Amino acid sequence: MQWDTIIVGDALTVLRTLPDDTFDVGVTSPPYNKGERHKGWLVDRVLYDSATDARPEPLYQEEQVAVLNELYRVIKPGGSFFYNHKLRWERGRLLHPYTWVSRNRWILRQEIIWHRGIAANLRGWRFWQVEERIYWLCKPRFPGDTIGSELAPRHALLSSVWEIRPERDPRHPNPFPLELPARCIFSALDGRPGAVIDPYAGIGTTVVAAKLLGCRFLGVELSPQYAQVAFQRLEHAEEERPRLEEELQRHRVEVTFRERKARGLARPPSRRPAHPLRLL
Repeated sequence: MQWDTIIVGDALTVLRTLPDDTFDVGVTSPPYNKGERHKGWLVDRVLYDSATDARPEPLYQEEQVAVLNELYRVIKPGGSFFYNHKLRWERGRLLHPYTWVSRNRWILRQEIIWHRGIAANLRGWRFWQVEERIYWLCKPRFPGDTIGSELAPRHALLSSVWEIRPERDPRHPNPFPLELPARCIFSALDGRPGAVIDPYAGIGTTVVAAKLLGCRFLGVELSPQYAQVAFQRLEHAEEERPRLEEELQRHRVEVTFRERKARGLARPPSRRPAHPLRLL
């Protein structure tokens, strides 16, 4: 298997060719199957190169279950996978990603709320939906391991609600902001080098974050056009380092909970914020 590259191909097909227990962590966001030209005044502009976003919903969900199970196989015991998706509605019926996230072999460690602060659909049927979900999935270290290893305090104190503004890039309709996969990878590995996978790599944000963090990586992307952009970004990855460093500065804690407990202090650990807190 070749490292530090992007394979152009279908996610499930490529995953089935990869060896067991290869990667330490993964991050991805598949096409959301939002219906392309049938779901609102901005959604009709979210059109992907090579991929359709309007598959029959049962087929889409079955494919996602299969992809997640293949990812479980290729992630090492004790490894993590971060799966980003959003709530959708079909004729008033909620389509929740937990429906298929719960139908695979992973242990669901946590549901993280990605507070984007903006969303595509402004119709008045519901309150403005400005958040998405990130499912932190863990592969047990040994049979019966439903808890996993403890997250370091400098990461845990970032909380389960992530305020990260979405990325705007004309080369892709819905790319990750660099801070999101960087947070996932850095928190899961706690700064250690490791192997990272993204089966829906898009224009390469996850693999760029992995490279900047000193990790090996493999991306899979159906679109040759997006893969080419990703290769270009990898060549110039150092230009994106300032954004990575700004994210890493948020992973700081002055006194851990364990230290405070040892001193008989009841207050939770404090973290020096990288930017002033603001009320929404």
